[in-house]
Amino acid sequence: MQAYLVGGAVRDELLGLEVKDRDWVVVGATPKEMLANGFKQVGADFPVFLHPRTREEYALARTERKQGRGYHGFTVYSAPDVTLEQDLRRRDLTINAIAKTEDGDLVDPFHGRDDIKARKLRHVSEAFSEDPLRILRTARFAARFRPQGFTVSEQTMALMQDMVDTGEVDHLVPERVWQEFQRALHEKAPEAFFDVLRDCGALSVLVPEITPSAVFPLAMKALHCVDKQTNATTEERLAALLSPLDESLALERAKALKAPNDCQNLARLVTAFTPQIRSIDPQQPDAETLLDLLDQADLWRRPERFLQLLSVLECALSDESQTINLLRTASNVATGVDPKALLAKGFKGKELGSAIRTERLKRICDAVAPTNH
Repeated sequence: MQAYLVGGAVRDELLGLEVKDRDWVVVGATPKEMLANGFKQVGADFPVFLHPRTREEYALARTERKQGRGYHGFTVYSAPDVTLEQDLRRRDLTINAIAKTEDGDLVDPFHGRDDIKARKLRHVSEAFSEDPLRILRTARFAARFRPQGFTVSEQTMALMQDMVDTGEVDHLVPERVWQEFQRALHEKAPEAFFDVLRDCGALSVLVPEITPSAVFPLAMKALHCVDKQTNATTEERLAALLSPLDESLALERAKALKAPNDCQNLARLVTAFTPQIRSIDPQQPDAETLLDLLDQADLWRRPERFLQLLSVLECALSDESQTINLLRTASNVATGVDPKALLAKGFKGKELGSAIRTERLKRICDAVAPTNH
Protein backbone atom coordinates (compact mmCIF):
# COMPACT_ATOMS: atom_id res chain seq x y z
CA MET A 1 0.00 0.00 0.00
CA GLN A 2 1.52 3.31 -1.17
CA ALA A 3 0.17 6.87 -0.97
CA TYR A 4 0.99 9.60 -3.49
CA LEU A 5 0.25 13.32 -3.40
CA VAL A 6 -1.58 14.11 -6.65
CA GLY A 7 -3.31 16.76 -8.71
CA GLY A 8 -3.46 20.44 -7.86
CA ALA A 9 -1.14 20.25 -4.86
CA VAL A 10 1.74 18.94 -6.97
CA ARG A 11 0.95 21.29 -9.88
CA ASP A 12 0.76 24.42 -7.72
CA GLU A 13 3.95 23.53 -5.88
CA LEU A 14 5.77 23.25 -9.23
CA LEU A 15 4.30 26.61 -10.27
CA GLY A 16 5.46 28.23 -7.05
CA LEU A 17 1.88 28.89 -5.94
CA GLU A 18 0.36 28.44 -2.52
CA VAL A 19 -0.89 24.88 -2.01
CA LYS A 20 -4.38 24.99 -0.50
CA ASP A 21 -5.75 21.44 -0.73
CA ARG A 22 -3.70 18.27 -0.59
CA ASP A 23 -5.26 15.17 -2.15
CA TRP A 24 -3.76 11.70 -2.12
CA VAL A 25 -4.21 8.53 -4.15
CA VAL A 26 -3.57 5.15 -2.55
CA VAL A 27 -2.32 2.22 -4.61
CA GLY A 28 -2.60 -1.41 -3.52
CA ALA A 29 -5.17 -1.02 -0.74
CA THR A 30 -8.75 -2.13 -0.09
CA PRO A 31 -11.46 -0.19 1.76
CA LYS A 32 -11.16 -2.71 4.58
CA GLU A 33 -7.43 -1.99 4.99
CA MET A 34 -8.04 1.77 4.97
CA LEU A 35 -10.66 1.48 7.70
CA ALA A 36 -8.35 -0.76 9.72
CA ASN A 37 -5.72 2.01 9.60
CA GLY A 38 -8.14 4.53 11.12
CA PHE A 39 -9.32 6.25 7.93
CA LYS A 40 -12.96 7.33 7.69
CA GLN A 41 -14.80 6.60 4.44
CA VAL A 42 -16.68 9.56 2.94
CA GLY A 43 -16.97 8.76 -0.78
CA ALA A 44 -20.27 7.43 -2.06
CA ASP A 45 -19.49 6.93 -5.77
CA PHE A 46 -15.96 5.60 -5.20
CA PRO A 47 -13.76 4.93 -2.16
CA VAL A 48 -12.52 8.19 -0.63
CA PHE A 49 -11.24 8.36 2.94
CA LEU A 50 -10.24 11.04 5.44
CA HIS A 51 -6.88 10.72 7.16
CA PRO A 52 -7.38 10.22 10.92
CA ARG A 53 -5.06 13.12 11.81
CA THR A 54 -4.73 15.54 8.88
CA ARG A 55 -8.30 15.06 7.57
CA GLU A 56 -6.84 15.19 4.06
CA GLU A 57 -8.60 13.12 1.39
CA TYR A 58 -7.15 9.76 0.33
CA ALA A 59 -8.79 8.08 -2.69
CA LEU A 60 -8.14 4.51 -3.75
CA ALA A 61 -6.60 4.30 -7.21
CA ARG A 62 -9.32 3.81 -9.81
CA THR A 63 -10.15 3.70 -13.48
CA GLU A 64 -13.27 4.99 -15.21
CA ARG A 65 -15.05 3.63 -18.26
CA LYS A 66 -17.57 5.49 -20.38
CA GLN A 67 -21.00 3.85 -20.47
CA GLY A 68 -23.37 6.63 -21.57
CA ARG A 69 -23.45 10.27 -22.65
CA GLY A 70 -22.76 13.36 -20.59
CA TYR A 71 -21.12 13.73 -17.20
CA HIS A 72 -22.82 10.80 -15.43
CA GLY A 73 -22.18 8.07 -17.99
CA PHE A 74 -19.27 6.34 -16.18
CA THR A 75 -18.58 3.14 -14.32
CA VAL A 76 -15.75 3.18 -11.80
CA TYR A 77 -13.35 0.32 -11.08
CA SER A 78 -11.30 0.51 -7.90
CA ALA A 79 -9.15 -2.38 -6.67
CA PRO A 80 -5.61 -3.05 -5.38
CA ASP A 81 -4.46 -4.01 -8.88
CA VAL A 82 -5.09 -0.52 -10.32
CA THR A 83 -1.70 1.12 -10.88
CA LEU A 84 -0.72 4.72 -10.25
CA GLU A 85 -0.27 5.32 -13.98
CA GLN A 86 -3.75 3.96 -14.71
CA ASP A 87 -5.19 6.33 -12.13
CA LEU A 88 -3.28 9.31 -13.53
CA ARG A 89 -4.34 8.44 -17.09
CA ARG A 90 -8.02 9.09 -16.29
CA ARG A 91 -7.26 12.70 -15.26
CA ASP A 92 -8.06 15.66 -17.48
CA LEU A 93 -4.84 17.62 -18.09
CA THR A 94 -1.18 16.62 -17.96
CA ILE A 95 -0.41 19.37 -15.43
CA ASN A 96 -2.94 17.67 -13.11
CA ALA A 97 -1.56 14.18 -13.71
CA ILE A 98 1.70 14.44 -11.76
CA ALA A 99 2.16 12.49 -8.53
CA LYS A 100 4.64 12.86 -5.70
CA THR A 101 5.83 10.06 -3.44
CA GLU A 102 5.96 10.43 0.31
CA ASP A 103 9.76 10.71 -0.13
CA GLY A 104 9.35 13.70 -2.48
CA ASP A 105 10.05 11.99 -5.82
CA LEU A 106 7.87 13.02 -8.78
CA VAL A 107 6.03 10.50 -10.95
CA ASP A 108 5.18 12.15 -14.27
CA PRO A 109 4.27 9.56 -16.95
CA PHE A 110 2.42 12.07 -19.15
CA HIS A 111 5.06 14.84 -19.15
CA GLY A 112 3.11 17.37 -17.14
CA ARG A 113 6.29 19.13 -16.07
CA ASP A 114 7.17 19.77 -19.72
CA ASP A 115 3.75 21.33 -20.26
CA ILE A 116 4.18 23.47 -17.13
CA LYS A 117 7.44 24.79 -18.60
CA ALA A 118 5.78 25.31 -22.01
CA ARG A 119 2.70 26.85 -20.32
CA LYS A 120 0.34 24.48 -22.13
CA LEU A 121 -2.97 22.98 -21.06
CA ARG A 122 -2.94 19.56 -22.73
CA HIS A 123 -5.23 16.56 -22.33
CA VAL A 124 -3.74 13.39 -20.85
CA SER A 125 -5.35 10.92 -23.26
CA GLU A 126 -8.22 10.47 -25.69
CA ALA A 127 -10.35 9.51 -22.66
CA PHE A 128 -10.66 13.29 -22.16
CA SER A 129 -13.38 13.26 -24.83
CA GLU A 130 -15.57 10.96 -22.72
CA ASP A 131 -16.46 13.72 -20.25
CA PRO A 132 -17.82 17.02 -21.67
CA LEU A 133 -17.41 18.68 -18.28
CA ARG A 134 -13.67 18.63 -19.00
CA ILE A 135 -14.19 21.30 -21.64
CA LEU A 136 -15.44 23.63 -18.90
CA ARG A 137 -12.67 22.57 -16.52
CA THR A 138 -10.02 23.24 -19.16
CA ALA A 139 -11.54 26.66 -19.87
CA ARG A 140 -11.56 27.35 -16.13
CA PHE A 141 -7.89 26.43 -15.80
CA ALA A 142 -7.21 28.78 -18.72
CA ALA A 143 -8.92 31.51 -16.68
CA ARG A 144 -6.88 30.64 -13.60
CA PHE A 145 -3.50 30.37 -15.27
CA ARG A 146 -3.67 32.97 -18.05
CA PRO A 147 -1.66 35.38 -15.85
CA GLN A 148 1.11 32.74 -15.83
CA GLY A 149 1.00 32.58 -19.64
CA PHE A 150 -0.92 29.29 -20.07
CA THR A 151 -2.87 28.57 -23.25
CA VAL A 152 -4.79 25.52 -24.47
CA SER A 153 -2.72 23.29 -26.77
CA GLU A 154 -3.82 23.03 -30.41
CA GLN A 155 -4.46 19.29 -30.05
CA THR A 156 -6.67 19.78 -26.99
CA MET A 157 -8.58 22.62 -28.64
CA ALA A 158 -9.19 20.41 -31.70
CA LEU A 159 -10.40 17.58 -29.46
CA MET A 160 -12.79 19.91 -27.63
CA GLN A 161 -14.13 21.18 -30.96
CA ASP A 162 -14.82 17.56 -32.00
CA MET A 163 -16.64 16.96 -28.69
CA VAL A 164 -18.86 19.97 -29.35
CA ASP A 165 -19.52 18.83 -32.91
CA THR A 166 -20.61 15.36 -31.75
CA GLY A 167 -23.11 16.85 -29.30
CA GLU A 168 -21.43 15.89 -26.02
CA VAL A 169 -21.88 19.40 -24.57
CA ASP A 170 -25.65 19.15 -25.14
CA HIS A 171 -25.80 16.46 -22.45
CA LEU A 172 -24.32 18.55 -19.63
CA VAL A 173 -26.77 19.14 -16.79
CA PRO A 174 -27.33 22.86 -16.00
CA GLU A 175 -26.40 22.48 -12.33
CA ARG A 176 -22.88 21.26 -13.21
CA VAL A 177 -22.50 23.95 -15.87
CA TRP A 178 -23.42 26.62 -13.31
CA GLN A 179 -20.91 25.25 -10.79
CA GLU A 180 -18.13 25.63 -13.35
CA PHE A 181 -19.38 29.04 -14.49
CA GLN A 182 -19.56 30.33 -10.92
CA ARG A 183 -16.02 29.20 -10.17
CA ALA A 184 -14.72 30.55 -13.47
CA LEU A 185 -16.26 33.98 -12.86
CA HIS A 186 -13.99 34.28 -9.80
CA GLU A 187 -10.77 33.07 -11.43
CA LYS A 188 -7.78 35.34 -12.07
CA ALA A 189 -8.82 36.11 -15.69
CA PRO A 190 -12.48 35.11 -16.04
CA GLU A 191 -12.71 36.36 -19.61
CA ALA A 192 -10.26 33.60 -20.64
CA PHE A 193 -12.90 31.03 -19.67
CA PHE A 194 -15.29 32.46 -22.24
CA ASP A 195 -12.55 32.93 -24.84
CA VAL A 196 -11.79 29.20 -24.72
CA LEU A 197 -15.46 28.20 -24.79
CA ARG A 198 -16.03 30.45 -27.79
CA ASP A 199 -12.96 29.15 -29.63
CA CYS A 200 -14.04 25.52 -29.25
CA GLY A 201 -17.69 26.21 -30.05
CA ALA A 202 -19.11 25.34 -26.63
CA LEU A 203 -20.22 28.91 -25.89
CA SER A 204 -22.73 28.82 -28.76
CA VAL A 205 -24.34 25.84 -27.00
CA LEU A 206 -24.16 27.10 -23.41
CA VAL A 207 -24.64 30.88 -23.77
CA PRO A 208 -25.43 31.47 -27.45
CA GLU A 209 -26.71 35.00 -26.81
CA ILE A 210 -23.24 36.43 -26.10
CA THR A 211 -21.44 34.53 -28.87
CA PRO A 212 -22.02 37.00 -31.77
CA SER A 213 -19.05 39.21 -32.64
CA ALA A 214 -21.11 42.36 -31.95
CA VAL A 215 -21.96 41.20 -28.41
CA PHE A 216 -18.99 39.16 -27.14
CA PRO A 217 -16.46 42.04 -26.82
CA LEU A 218 -19.00 44.12 -24.88
CA ALA A 219 -19.66 41.25 -22.46
CA MET A 220 -15.93 40.66 -21.94
CA LYS A 221 -15.22 44.36 -21.42
CA ALA A 222 -17.92 44.64 -18.76
CA LEU A 223 -16.80 41.42 -17.05
CA HIS A 224 -13.15 42.51 -17.04
CA CYS A 225 -14.13 45.87 -15.55
CA VAL A 226 -16.22 44.30 -12.76
CA ASP A 227 -13.48 41.75 -12.07
CA LYS A 228 -11.05 44.58 -11.31
CA GLN A 229 -13.31 45.92 -8.58
CA THR A 230 -12.64 44.86 -5.00
CA ASN A 231 -14.67 41.85 -3.83
CA ALA A 232 -16.99 41.76 -6.85
CA THR A 233 -19.77 39.26 -6.19
CA THR A 234 -21.01 36.41 -8.38
CA GLU A 235 -24.19 38.43 -8.95
CA GLU A 236 -22.21 41.40 -10.29
CA ARG A 237 -20.01 39.21 -12.47
CA LEU A 238 -22.90 37.35 -14.12
CA ALA A 239 -24.85 40.59 -14.60
CA ALA A 240 -21.82 42.13 -16.32
CA LEU A 241 -21.50 39.08 -18.58
CA LEU A 242 -25.14 39.34 -19.66
CA SER A 243 -25.27 43.16 -19.69
CA PRO A 244 -25.24 43.60 -23.52
CA LEU A 245 -28.46 41.57 -23.84
CA ASP A 246 -32.09 42.63 -23.79
CA GLU A 247 -33.82 42.16 -20.46
CA SER A 248 -35.86 39.13 -21.53
CA LEU A 249 -32.86 37.34 -23.07
CA ALA A 250 -30.66 38.01 -20.04
CA LEU A 251 -33.26 36.71 -17.60
CA GLU A 252 -34.00 33.67 -19.76
CA ARG A 253 -30.31 32.74 -19.95
CA ALA A 254 -29.73 33.30 -16.22
CA LYS A 255 -32.64 30.97 -15.50
CA ALA A 256 -31.40 28.38 -18.01
CA LEU A 257 -28.01 28.41 -16.28
CA LYS A 258 -29.79 27.67 -12.99
CA ALA A 259 -28.19 30.76 -11.49
CA PRO A 260 -29.51 31.66 -8.00
CA ASN A 261 -32.39 34.12 -7.75
CA ASP A 262 -30.15 36.99 -6.63
CA CYS A 263 -28.06 36.53 -9.79
CA GLN A 264 -31.15 36.42 -11.97
CA ASN A 265 -32.61 39.55 -10.37
CA LEU A 266 -29.46 41.65 -10.76
CA ALA A 267 -29.04 40.57 -14.39
CA ARG A 268 -32.66 41.55 -15.02
CA LEU A 269 -32.21 44.94 -13.35
CA VAL A 270 -29.00 45.80 -15.22
CA THR A 271 -30.50 44.98 -18.61
CA ALA A 272 -33.80 46.71 -17.76
CA PHE A 273 -31.97 49.87 -16.68
CA THR A 274 -29.66 50.04 -19.71
CA PRO A 275 -32.11 51.55 -22.23
CA GLN A 276 -33.60 53.82 -19.56
CA ILE A 277 -30.18 55.17 -18.57
CA ARG A 278 -29.38 55.84 -22.22
CA SER A 279 -32.62 57.77 -22.65
CA ILE A 280 -31.78 60.31 -19.93
CA ASP A 281 -30.18 63.61 -20.92
CA PRO A 282 -27.58 64.27 -18.18
CA GLN A 283 -27.70 68.00 -18.99
CA GLN A 284 -31.45 68.14 -18.31
CA PRO A 285 -32.22 65.30 -15.89
CA ASP A 286 -35.81 64.71 -14.88
CA ALA A 287 -36.18 64.15 -11.12
CA GLU A 288 -39.35 62.10 -11.58
CA THR A 289 -37.59 59.72 -13.95
CA LEU A 290 -34.70 59.27 -11.52
CA LEU A 291 -37.09 58.57 -8.65
CA ASP A 292 -38.97 56.03 -10.79
CA LEU A 293 -35.67 54.23 -11.40
CA LEU A 294 -34.95 54.17 -7.66
CA ASP A 295 -38.40 52.65 -7.13
CA GLN A 296 -37.79 50.04 -9.85
CA ALA A 297 -34.54 49.07 -8.16
CA ASP A 298 -36.36 48.76 -4.82
CA LEU A 299 -33.65 50.94 -3.30
CA TRP A 300 -35.61 51.46 -0.12
CA ARG A 301 -35.64 47.75 0.79
CA ARG A 302 -32.53 46.56 -1.10
CA PRO A 303 -29.84 49.24 -0.76
CA GLU A 304 -26.99 46.70 -1.07
CA ARG A 305 -28.35 45.40 -4.38
CA PHE A 306 -28.69 48.98 -5.64
CA LEU A 307 -24.95 49.50 -5.06
CA GLN A 308 -24.29 46.31 -7.03
CA LEU A 309 -26.50 47.63 -9.81
CA LEU A 310 -24.56 50.88 -10.01
CA SER A 311 -21.28 48.97 -9.97
CA VAL A 312 -22.26 46.87 -12.99
CA LEU A 313 -23.85 49.78 -14.86
CA GLU A 314 -20.62 51.78 -14.50
CA CYS A 315 -18.79 48.95 -16.25
CA ALA A 316 -21.43 48.08 -18.83
CA LEU A 317 -22.22 51.71 -19.72
CA SER A 318 -18.89 53.46 -19.33
CA ASP A 319 -20.05 56.18 -21.77
CA GLU A 320 -22.99 57.02 -19.50
CA SER A 321 -21.01 57.88 -16.37
CA GLN A 322 -22.68 61.29 -16.00
CA THR A 323 -26.15 59.79 -15.87
CA ILE A 324 -25.08 57.02 -13.52
CA ASN A 325 -23.54 59.60 -11.20
CA LEU A 326 -26.84 61.49 -11.25
CA LEU A 327 -28.62 58.29 -10.25
CA ARG A 328 -26.14 57.80 -7.42
CA THR A 329 -26.68 61.38 -6.25
CA ALA A 330 -30.45 60.91 -6.40
CA SER A 331 -30.20 57.75 -4.30
CA ASN A 332 -28.05 59.46 -1.69
CA VAL A 333 -30.43 62.37 -1.12
CA ALA A 334 -33.64 60.32 -1.44
CA THR A 335 -32.58 57.80 1.19
CA GLY A 336 -32.05 60.72 3.56
CA VAL A 337 -35.80 61.25 3.84
CA ASP A 338 -36.92 60.11 7.30
CA PRO A 339 -40.46 58.64 7.34
CA LYS A 340 -40.55 58.93 11.13
CA ALA A 341 -40.12 62.70 10.92
CA LEU A 342 -43.04 62.95 8.52
CA LEU A 343 -45.08 60.65 10.75
CA ALA A 344 -44.41 63.02 13.65
CA LYS A 345 -45.85 65.84 11.53
CA GLY A 346 -49.16 63.98 11.38
CA PHE A 347 -48.91 62.20 8.05
CA LYS A 348 -50.21 58.63 8.02
CA GLY A 349 -51.59 55.98 5.68
CA LYS A 350 -51.67 56.98 2.01
CA GLU A 351 -50.87 60.57 2.94
CA LEU A 352 -47.60 59.42 4.52
CA GLY A 353 -46.61 57.54 1.37
CA SER A 354 -47.42 60.60 -0.74
CA ALA A 355 -45.49 62.89 1.59
CA ILE A 356 -42.42 60.62 1.49
CA ARG A 357 -42.48 60.60 -2.32
CA THR A 358 -42.94 64.37 -2.50
CA GLU A 359 -40.00 64.99 -0.16
CA ARG A 360 -37.79 62.53 -2.07
CA LEU A 361 -38.71 64.19 -5.34
CA LYS A 362 -37.94 67.65 -3.97
CA ARG A 363 -34.52 66.57 -2.69
CA ILE A 364 -33.65 64.89 -5.98
CA CYS A 365 -34.79 67.94 -7.93
CA ASP A 366 -32.61 70.23 -5.81
CA ALA A 367 -29.60 67.89 -6.00
CA VAL A 368 -29.60 67.34 -9.78
CA ALA A 369 -30.53 70.85 -10.84
CA PRO A 370 -28.14 71.98 -13.63
CA THR A 371 -26.43 74.47 -11.33
CA ASN A 372 -25.46 71.63 -8.96
CA HIS A 373 -23.76 69.19 -11.38
